[in-house]
Amino acid sequence: MEYLAALAEWNLFAFGVLLLAIQLLAHEIGYRVGSRDQKRAGSHAESVGVVVGGMLGLLAFVLALTLSFANGRFSERRADALAEANAIGTAWLRAEAVGTPRAQEMARLMESYILIRAEFVAAGRDRAKIEALSQQTNALQTQIWGHMTAIAREQPNPISASLMAAVNEMFDRSTAERFAFAFSFPPQLFWLLIGMTALSMASLGYQMGLKQRPIRLLMLVLTAMWTAVIVNILDLAAARLGAFRVGTAPYEWTMQGFKGGVTVPPPPAAK
Repeated sequence: MEYLAALAEWNLFAFGVLLLAIQLLAHEIGYRVGSRDQKRAGSHAESVGVVVGGMLGLLAFVLALTLSFANGRFSERRADALAEANAIGTAWLRAEAVGTPRAQEMARLMESYILIRAEFVAAGRDRAKIEALSQQTNALQTQIWGHMTAIAREQPNPISASLMAAVNEMFDRSTAERFAFAFSFPPQLFWLLIGMTALSMASLGYQMGLKQRPIRLLMLVLTAMWTAVIVNILDLAAARLGAFRVGTAPYEWTMQGFKGGVTVPPPPAAK
């Protein structure tokens, strides 16, 4: 069982091929058992159809629930990325507005900080790299907060309090983003999907065996559809698998704003 889950984490396409094979095998076994029981099934064949219909309906319902669950996790990661990029941009602007040497150094560190955060979001499944990026994030946060502490002690006023709130929000957003990306598809749901799919295909094969109607081509199409839905659900729920990935555009847009700097215009002439 662990190998199947590990395969899904390693390569979703290979997992999809294996899942397709498992479903086809389950259907074929069910068909052969149904063919063997055809003579003694008698009037119970219609009852089998009712049960199989209920199983397929329940499978469709579970797929809909897990799809909604996976989409919610994907939307959460996107919203967290946008919120973090905005928080970093706000903290940078306030540091530039303060303008003291320490605040300027904080702004410079934030420019390095956002590069690390964007790389964290775009990182693949290399756990060593992800851990290294998290350590770099923590190191930069320590430096930034050290300068923030000095500013708050040297200038205990509403301006430094506003900057401190922005920096604290920036750190909170990075924690929320890290938590969202660390989330994995619950194993219980994973095995529920796999188990229900295999049992449903076996039951459907059993029903076809009772009626001696294999219709293997249509079964292949149906099985491929189930497989595609399940693979896409797993892809959508996982932060670092497949094609459904959170982009780094919000971070890049914020970095573009950094390049312009902050220009303080001269005071307007008195009229």
